[in-house]
Amino acid sequence: MTPSTATRSPADTSSTERHRLYEDALAILLGTLMVSIGIALFAKATIMTGGAAGLALLLQYATGLHFGLLFSAVNLPFYWLAFRRMGLPFTLRTFVAVGLVSLLVQATPLWLDIASVQPLYAALAGGSIMGLGLLALARHRTAIGGVNILALYLQEKRGWRAGWVQLAIDAAIFAGAAFVLPPDRLAISLIGTLVLNAVLGMNHKPGRYRGVS
Repeated sequence: MTPSTATRSPADTSSTERHRLYEDALAILLGTLMVSIGIALFAKATIMTGGAAGLALLLQYATGLHFGLLFSAVNLPFYWLAFRRMGLPFTLRTFVAVGLVSLLVQATPLWLDIASVQPLYAALAGGSIMGLGLLALARHRTAIGGVNILALYLQEKRGWRAGWVQLAIDAAIFAGAAFVLPPDRLAISLIGTLVLNAVLGMNHKPGRYRGVS
C-alpha cells in the first residue's frame, strides 16, 4: 500500500526527483572545480588528506611527479569494483570526475597564482571547499576516489565494516606521510581532514536530499 503524503517517512523515496542530464553535468563540473581548488591549496601548503587524493598528494611530495598523473593512476584499480558495486552510470560519472580533477589541479596554477598560503588557513579553507565539492558530487552519485568503493566491496565480500576499513586505509596513508612530512604539517593535515569530513557529515545524511541520478 502506498503511504499517504501525511504519513510518508523521510526515508521514503516515492517523492524523489530524478536529476536531468545537464544537472548532473553541472554538478560534476562544479564539484570537481571546488575539489581541485582545495587540493591546490593543500599542495601549496604541503599538507595532505585521506583517500585517493591524499595518497596522490603523498606520492607527489615523495616523487615530484604531477598530482594529475598520480591521481589517475591511483584510481585505475577501483573502476572495476565501482562497476560491480555501484553500476555503470556511477562508474562513468566517477571516471569523468577523476579525469576532471586530474586536469583541473594541473591547470589551476595557470588561472590562480597562489604565491604563498599559511598552512592552517589552507587546511581550514581547502578542507571546507573540498567537502562542499564532494557533497555536490555525492548528491549526484559521483565519487573521486576508490577508497570508499574498496571499503564497501570488502564489507560486502568479507563482512568487514566499511567505516573501519576506510579509517584503517586513511590511517595507513597518514602513517606513510610521517616519513615525508614534518610533524607540524602532518598535524595540520589532520585538521584539514577533520574539517572536510565534518562538512560531509553535517550535510550528507539520508533523507536530507531527495534528488537521484
